[in-house]
Amino acid sequence: MAFNPELCRNESEVESKLIVQYLLPELGYTADTWHQEVAVGSIRLDFLAFAAQVVPFVLDANSPLSVVMEAKHPKQNLNSHVPRLRHYLTSLNVRYGLLTNGKELRIYQKIQTDIQLLFQCSGKDVETKIDEIKSLIARESLKEGQLVHKPEVQITENNLNLETKRQHSMKIIAVYHNKGGVGKTTTVVNLAAAIRKKGKRVLVIDFDSQANTTFATGLVKFDDEEFDDIKDSNLLQVLQSEELYPISEVARKSKFCNPEIDVVPGHINLMTNEMELNSLDGSRLILIGKLEYVKDKYDVVLIDTPPSLNLYARIALITSDYLIIPSDLKPFANLGLTNVKEFIKGINTFRKQIRKPPLEILGVLACKISTNNQFVKHTLPKRLEAIPKRYNLEVMDTVIYDRDDLAKCAEKSLIIGDMEIADPMSILDFKPDSIAAQEFELLATEVLQKIGLA
Repeated sequence: MAFNPELCRNESEVESKLIVQYLLPELGYTADTWHQEVAVGSIRLDFLAFAAQVVPFVLDANSPLSVVMEAKHPKQNLNSHVPRLRHYLTSLNVRYGLLTNGKELRIYQKIQTDIQLLFQCSGKDVETKIDEIKSLIARESLKEGQLVHKPEVQITENNLNLETKRQHSMKIIAVYHNKGGVGKTTTVVNLAAAIRKKGKRVLVIDFDSQANTTFATGLVKFDDEEFDDIKDSNLLQVLQSEELYPISEVARKSKFCNPEIDVVPGHINLMTNEMELNSLDGSRLILIGKLEYVKDKYDVVLIDTPPSLNLYARIALITSDYLIIPSDLKPFANLGLTNVKEFIKGINTFRKQIRKPPLEILGVLACKISTNNQFVKHTLPKRLEAIPKRYNLEVMDTVIYDRDDLAKCAEKSLIIGDMEIADPMSILDFKPDSIAAQEFELLATEVLQKIGLA
């Protein structure tokens, strides 16, 4: 059957006329070797084609995953969809990915934790280039031994959770700025979800007495303080006792993302007990010791800190290996960077006394940034350039913009009887194809690369 790209007027027609009616048959895939609209955890694939016949359709560690095919609207620029394809291929350990909008067709290959472009042609040249396409992703080509890498990710039939083989020691990352309202909690919870979806085991620790992260991960399931089930088992108890309240007992499963993450909740009682805790010998080191006991259970620990220079911020930074400094890049947030640097200087003096290396700053993360076109085009570049010049701090590559979807996913709720209970979701679960979700996927990739876990 011939293919005419002019007949593809929308995404549905790209799927049916290019992929289903033309490409899959030409590449040798029969009806029982490809699947449409495949769900793997939070990932939704347009098409997944197998080199070998798979009946019934089961995903496990030995599945012959081969080609992901993604169809887009003819008016959409394929460049904006490359990060998501990268996420699909690297998360599922699929070696090849095809991306097309009918007017253009690209084939990418997974290379370790990244992808590279192997082939590209216009829609009108697909027929003349079909032999080249076949040599890369035809069913027979793949069966002849193209798929040589062993799976780095196991996809279990029962829960579809992604678990990467552990090759590195646990990394502890604090997210800190002494100015509030810069997107710190939003960053922590959605970064945690994005890292978890890359197969890493994640623990989040909420150091803020406002317990925003505890709320944001859906652990506050009561509408009245009388039913508070967190007050007797939270971070405060972890820090008060060397022997009691280990991380493994206090951490709670949070279903705000899939796969789940573990969270050590914060509580308002942290505020009233700070002075007492400050008088305890060794209070700054208790968390370091307790995390040592769970170092084989987690790959990444993310710590949400209070926007202050208090004891809890101090303990968080003493405990961490790395630091991300979120900032909305507004004047007071930028001025606060001087305070942050001075605070870190004192932290590093203490770290030296306990023979810990200096805190490694991953960079200033631009957060809650306006999407106004003129601001993004003219003002944002100047503000980003000012950070290294004025404060001698590196700026992270990823930018997290202030988008409506981020607010909506955090405000989701459930009605149980007469009560409305908070039921937030990560942006990657609430709207996985959104630009906001892509931004956090890019942030997770950048962070994991910088800490050596990519």
